[in-house]
Amino acid sequence: MTFTTEDYMNMSKRLDDVRTEIGQFIVGQKEAVEFSIYCVLADGHALLEGLPGLGKTMLIRTVSEVLDLSFSRIQFTPDLMPSDITGTSMIERLENGKQQFTFQKGPIFSQMVLADEINRATPKTQSALLEAMGEKTVTVLGETKQLDPPFFVLATQNPIEMEGTYPLPEAQMDRFLCKILVSYPSKAELMEITKRTTGGQTIQLNKIMNAEEIVHAQQMVKEVLIADDMLEYAVNIIAATHPEEASIPEIAQYIQYGSGPRGLQSLIKLAKARALVAGRYHVSIADIKTVAKPVLRHRLLLNYEGEAEGKTADELVDLILQTVKQGQAV
Repeated sequence: MTFTTEDYMNMSKRLDDVRTEIGQFIVGQKEAVEFSIYCVLADGHALLEGLPGLGKTMLIRTVSEVLDLSFSRIQFTPDLMPSDITGTSMIERLENGKQQFTFQKGPIFSQMVLADEINRATPKTQSALLEAMGEKTVTVLGETKQLDPPFFVLATQNPIEMEGTYPLPEAQMDRFLCKILVSYPSKAELMEITKRTTGGQTIQLNKIMNAEEIVHAQQMVKEVLIADDMLEYAVNIIAATHPEEASIPEIAQYIQYGSGPRGLQSLIKLAKARALVAGRYHVSIADIKTVAKPVLRHRLLLNYEGEAEGKTADELVDLILQTVKQGQAV
C-alpha cells in the first residue's frame, strides 16, 4: 500500500486530536502520553514504572477510551494464577443432559490489557503473558487461540526496591517495546489534578479513533522510510551498549549485558512512530535520539560495580548518544 504526504499529514492531525483529548483528563505526564501512543502505533507493548498514586492506571484507561478499544484490567497479586489471565475450560451441561468442556476467555482477550502492578505476581504468572505479548496467541490445554488485532499490553510496575515486588525476568522485560518512567507532578500540575478530581464536574472523553483506524496507522508506520545512514546510526548506538566491544570506557566498566537485536527493532519502530506523529514519512536523527532512552533503559543490565557506583541506564545511554555520531562507528 502506498501512502501520500497528505495521508501522513492527515494522520498526524488525528493523532494530535488524540493527544489533546487525553490531555482533557490527564494532567502533565507528557512523555508517558507520547510514548504510550508511539507504542500503540508501533504495535508493541509498554512498561510504565513509578510510585503508587501517580496516575499510571488512569493514563492507560484514558488511552483505551479515547482510542475506542476493548479494555480489561488484570490486578497482579502474589496468589494470581496463569489461568486467571488466559482463561480456562469449564464443564457445561447441555440441554440433552450431556456435558462438554467450554472455554471461558480470560481478561487477556481484549484489545488493550492493563497489567497492573505486574511485578507483584510470581514469575510463573508473569510468564503467562509472554506468549500473548510475543505471538499474540494464547494456548490453553494444547489449543492455540488467536487474539484480535490490535492487541496491546500496557503494564505498570512499582520500583522493585519496594516490599512485596518481584523483579521481572530479563526475557519478559525485553518483550516491552519501551519502559516509561512516570515522575512526580509539579506544584502547578498537583493543583490542576486536585481541581479536576475533587470537584463536581465530570469530564466526558470523546472517542477519537477506532481499532480499524489504528491498524491503518500501524501500516503507515511500517511504510515510513529510513535512510541507510539513519539505520547505520541506530546500529552503532546498539553496538555501543555491548561491553565486550565498546570503545567507551564507562560502558565496558559498568554494563554486564547490552541490548540485542530486539532493541534495534524497537528503536526503529518507535522512531518511525514518532515520525508519523510529526507528519513525516521519513525517520530523522532526532527521532532516534528521542526514543533511545525509553527503548534501552530496561535492556541494559548493570554489573555490580555499576550498581555500587549508583549509575543508571539513562546516564549511560546519554553518554552513548553524546559519543556516537552519525556516520561514525564507535
